[in-house]
Amino acid sequence: MNKKKLGQLLCEKRYLDESNLEFALAEQKIEHRRLGQILLELGYVTQAQLNEALAIQVGIERIDLTDVSVSGEIVALVPAELVSKYSILPLRQEDSRLAVAMTDPFQPRVIEDLRLVTGCSVRRYYADPIEMENAIMRFYGSNVARMLDNLVPAEQRTETDELDNGDYSPAKLHELAREPSLVNLVNLIILEAIEVRASDIHIEPFEHQVKIKYRLDGMLVEKTPSSKRLQAAIISRIKIMADMNIAERFVPQDGHIEFAGKNGRVDIRVSTVPTVHGEAVQLRLLDRTTSLIGLEDLGMNAQCLKGFDQCLHKNHGIVLVTGPTGCGKTTTLYAALNRIYSPSVKMITIEDPVEYQLEGINQMPVNPKRGLTFATGLRHILRHDPDIVMVGEIRDRETANIAIRAALTGHLVFSTLHTNDASGAITRLIDMGVEPFLLASSLEAVLAERLIRKICPNCKEPYKPDENLIRSLNGSLKIESGTKFYHGAGCNECGQTGMSGRTGIFELLRITSKVRELIAAKPTTDQIVKAAPADHITMEHDGIAKVLEGITTPEEVIRVAKSIGEEE
Repeated sequence: MNKKKLGQLLCEKRYLDESNLEFALAEQKIEHRRLGQILLELGYVTQAQLNEALAIQVGIERIDLTDVSVSGEIVALVPAELVSKYSILPLRQEDSRLAVAMTDPFQPRVIEDLRLVTGCSVRRYYADPIEMENAIMRFYGSNVARMLDNLVPAEQRTETDELDNGDYSPAKLHELAREPSLVNLVNLIILEAIEVRASDIHIEPFEHQVKIKYRLDGMLVEKTPSSKRLQAAIISRIKIMADMNIAERFVPQDGHIEFAGKNGRVDIRVSTVPTVHGEAVQLRLLDRTTSLIGLEDLGMNAQCLKGFDQCLHKNHGIVLVTGPTGCGKTTTLYAALNRIYSPSVKMITIEDPVEYQLEGINQMPVNPKRGLTFATGLRHILRHDPDIVMVGEIRDRETANIAIRAALTGHLVFSTLHTNDASGAITRLIDMGVEPFLLASSLEAVLAERLIRKICPNCKEPYKPDENLIRSLNGSLKIESGTKFYHGAGCNECGQTGMSGRTGIFELLRITSKVRELIAAKPTTDQIVKAAPADHITMEHDGIAKVLEGITTPEEVIRVAKSIGEEE
């Protein structure tokens, strides 16, 4: 039986239409070159589409890598360097024959290198490039950080290179940072972080190694460290991606990367700082493909949600969200703005930076280098006749006073403040220099929040926590004897942590007439708490309620409650 022609296969797969095929065949008659090469140059097909069709044509079997299983022995058989360099995955060994998935099964060099490394003959399979990317990440992960240990051959390194931990010239750094294997390494580190839903990547240089850490659900998780020899190349690659000065290593720098993730664009904010062992790099991942969380999905109990929702529909006043960095304040404000958005209402924000773009809302990023601060931006915003204004953060007296006066002149203002709890926001603003009578007239509510980790649903099971732990939680909410508690036993889904995802614990302080009278008299935080409405609950109370609902563990609430106490 005659095998199908390449053009026919591409048309059957709908990678190519008949008219383009006819044009390419006409070109082939003139140029006497391979049809595949002509199709690539004309941009009619991609390399992946061509490889797939060629594999079908010569009878190379396609393998689905989505749920493939590969043993640790096989993974150890083929070095990460080859896996990343050629985009391949070893599958299994049958006697002296190694089955290997490839995105391009037509590279003779790959077959030869595999034979030299493993001593096996090779049976080729074709695999989809996206499936391959995910599979490599699954089986090799950040262990691929070891693949470039010999990126700079020993004979090319000088004694100075070793002593200065890879202190190469800018030209050499550019050369190393563009090595295909190094590009793959950095991409894999970022892709793995996106895959596991990390919020940050930390690359930290030490005397003998470079540590790579991901922040997962608020906790740092250390991955396989990289060779010290790769430090300069890895950091230079990231700086090139972020359009930063590769030659400047002794002052902090900031940059930005637009990274093509599996599901779409991911924005990455990059920051470097010099340390005694070289530059440390922090990458903040903002996945634009992740949909914004709705207000009802943040974790507020029904009472808190109802009270906060009522505040959002005020005609004027100021609503504050408080807590430390990374506690979810911006997410809460975005959810609030989405909740009340209407085409008939003019909404403007000023943020540092704009983390997510909201449809129908004017968003302004601060730019201190050009004189655009929160205070100056807010002044200009008020000239645009907004109904609702969101100020990313109140950092100083000037911003606080402008926000308060905007709330008093008919605007609804949202902002954030770094305070320990809801009552602390009031005393902080007074300490900043805001007149107490103005604050009393304008403030509508303060929402304090923290994030706690949730029990992994895949390995959730009943357990008995320490009695002393339960006694320590028994203050704000009564825990009956015989109450069932749950935790996560640990599984592959949650990385053996027993926890997966996060939710919020909240304290909503509504400003009633009694609290307004107290604010005008410059109260203490204790006085404010005592004057709060009868239905006011603390964050610790909310956390214990989530323990009793089986959402989180007593240990997690204690951990977060301790951090609240340490800030007081």
